[in-house]
Amino acid sequence: MIESVKNLNKFEKVLWLASVILVAGSFILSGNGAWLTLAASLVGVTALIFVAKGDVLGQILTVGFSILYALISFQFRYWGEMITYLGMTAPIALMSVVTWLKNPYDDKEVKVEHLKPGTWLVLSVATILVTILFYFVLDWFETPNLLFSTISIATSFLASSLMMLRSPWYAVAYGTNDVVLIILWVMATLSELRYLPMILCFVIFLVNDAYGFYSWKRRKKKQSGLV
Repeated sequence: MIESVKNLNKFEKVLWLASVILVAGSFILSGNGAWLTLAASLVGVTALIFVAKGDVLGQILTVGFSILYALISFQFRYWGEMITYLGMTAPIALMSVVTWLKNPYDDKEVKVEHLKPGTWLVLSVATILVTILFYFVLDWFETPNLLFSTISIATSFLASSLMMLRSPWYAVAYGTNDVVLIILWVMATLSELRYLPMILCFVIFLVNDAYGFYSWKRRKKKQSGLV
C-alpha cells in the first residue's frame, strides 16, 4: 500500500486527505458513535482514489467496503443494498482483481479497455434482467424505498461490470449510483439521525467518481499515445 500511496499525484493526495477529513469530521459532529459507518466510509473513499488511479489495491479495498456497507444496510433493512454488495459488488470486485492483474499497462496501472457495441448490448440486456429479477426479490422482502433500491441495483451491477471490464464509463455508472444512494440515505436519516454521515459519504463518493472518470479518460488517451 505504501508504494500505491507514493504513486498518487499531488491532487489525488489532497482529494484523498480532504475526503478522509470530511468523513471523519461528519462522524465526530454527528456524535452518534456509529463506528461501522465511519469504517465503511473511510475504506470506501480510500478504495475510490486507488480505483481512479487504476491501481488494483482499489479493488481489494472495494471488497472490504462491500462487506462493511452490507452490514450497515442490514441494520436499516435495506435488503437490496445488502444483497447487492454481498452478492454482486464484492464478488465482481474479486473478479476485477484477477482481470486487472492480467491486463496491466505497466507496473503502476491497469490497461484501459475500449468496449465493442456487442459487449454493450450484452451488458445492457444483463442489467435489465438483473433489475427485473431483484425487483421481485426486494418486493418479497418488503424492502423500504423499493423504487430507489431497485434503481440502485441496476446502477451498481452496471458500474461493477464496467469496472471489471476496465471501462472508464464505470465512473459514470457509479456516479449515478451515488445519487441514488444519497436519496436512499436521506430517507433513512429522516427515520434515524445516526445515518447522517452516510449522506456525506456518498456525496464525497460522487466527487471521487467524477474525478475517476476524468482520470480514466486521460489515462486512455495516454495509453493510446494521444497525449
